[in-house]
Amino acid sequence: MTTSDRTLVAALEQAIVQRIGEPRYNLWFDGHTKFLPEPGLLIIGVPNRYYQEWLERKFARDVEAAAGLAFDEPTPVRFRIDAELFQAARQDQDAVHTAGSPACADGRSAPVAPTAETTAKARARPRADADERPAAATPVKRHWRRLSEFMVGPCNRVAHASAVSVVEAPGQGPNPLVLHGPVGTGKTHLLQGLYAGLRKQRPEWRVCYLTAEDFTNRFVQAMRLGKLSGFRKYFRECDALLVDDVQFLASKRATQEEFQHTFDALAHDEKQVVVTCDVHPKLNDEFPPELRDRLLGGAIWGLQPPDFETRLAILRSKAHQAGTMPPADEALRYVAETLHGNVRELEGALHSLRHYAAVTGKPIDLPLAREALAELLRHSVRVVQLADIDLATCRVLRLEPGMLQSSHRSWAVSYPRMLAIFLARKHTSAAYSEIGTFFGGRNHSTAVAAEKKVRKWLQENGELALGERRLRVREVVELIERELNR
Repeated sequence: MTTSDRTLVAALEQAIVQRIGEPRYNLWFDGHTKFLPEPGLLIIGVPNRYYQEWLERKFARDVEAAAGLAFDEPTPVRFRIDAELFQAARQDQDAVHTAGSPACADGRSAPVAPTAETTAKARARPRADADERPAAATPVKRHWRRLSEFMVGPCNRVAHASAVSVVEAPGQGPNPLVLHGPVGTGKTHLLQGLYAGLRKQRPEWRVCYLTAEDFTNRFVQAMRLGKLSGFRKYFRECDALLVDDVQFLASKRATQEEFQHTFDALAHDEKQVVVTCDVHPKLNDEFPPELRDRLLGGAIWGLQPPDFETRLAILRSKAHQAGTMPPADEALRYVAETLHGNVRELEGALHSLRHYAAVTGKPIDLPLAREALAELLRHSVRVVQLADIDLATCRVLRLEPGMLQSSHRSWAVSYPRMLAIFLARKHTSAAYSEIGTFFGGRNHSTAVAAEKKVRKWLQENGELALGERRLRVREVVELIERELNR
């Protein structure tokens, strides 16, 4: 390549980065393609046909526009398989191994991206035949949490029961099963319990458990290496697929489409799919309608932060698991009454008690609990202001700041205003008159009526029509409260 060609290529690379962004350029072009300027034409070398089709479909227009800017004239673009890139990709395929792959009941694993070390070793040995598949590595030992270890309470009873029913009769009930809730409420525990239960009940099955991030990484790697057929065969022929944190797929259009097709294939064969996510699928606007519809077509159950009785039961269980002298029950009650967070926060408090007791040489009683957790409790109690309620409600429901304090009476504003008034009574010490004045100069009786209205919605498990969306009131309240706690 001549010096002038190198200059043109550098300008072209910069122009492409400006159009598609540096992360996407690094992912799909840098190190995986070659730019070869020819008179009146730009050739882009690619490693395989899958890569060629993907780049043509997703980036051809952007690259052609960038070439026009870099070369100062309209320049057609052609993608072609490059021999050197093809050979490099084949060598990378041989380096693929299965360490750290998704857990499966039969010990087999999905192909994963090669590390620099394994790639170097692979290039130092003779290339394997094209049809040779990497041998499965011994699965990494890990402790899978069990459904029997899950602490059941009013906040998670239905979700737990649905997980048990899947283990007892997989694929026989609603499919998929979707478990949603905030961080630390037990979604991953239930999913791992499902995996362990299915392995025990169906030892002949191939049960795949992985995170949505892992699914995405493997899909991208399969795309790069031209191994999509193997990737699809692996996931679409499993007996059960368990995917954690499926909200990670949001805004990743290509991976969403691949997951949709995987789900369709499994559902067609009546294979069980279970996913977890942080919110109800209906509330995740970054999912395309097709994926949202598929998730809404099964059973959807929520998990909430534990109530007092469940918090106390969790603390008692974990206090006796450690094998050391358990804390006094009054100390555990103090923690359960004071901390209203998730399971991880309770575990952290228990670790703090044990450490403080070991340092001071004192038993874990109520005085020590108060002393040891004083700093933690000071930071866990947040004073919520009316302005915080206003801001959180507007963010969740995508309203312009100040709308709840305006004179607008349309349902799109008045219903969110009622929710804000209800939450203001729940989370602040403000009087009805103060709350009514803050939200648009309304009087005492209006604030009282709004609170009663929302309570009725919650009791009846009602829905709100907000534009084109219909949302359950309980779920909207949970989202606003989660926004408050950020």
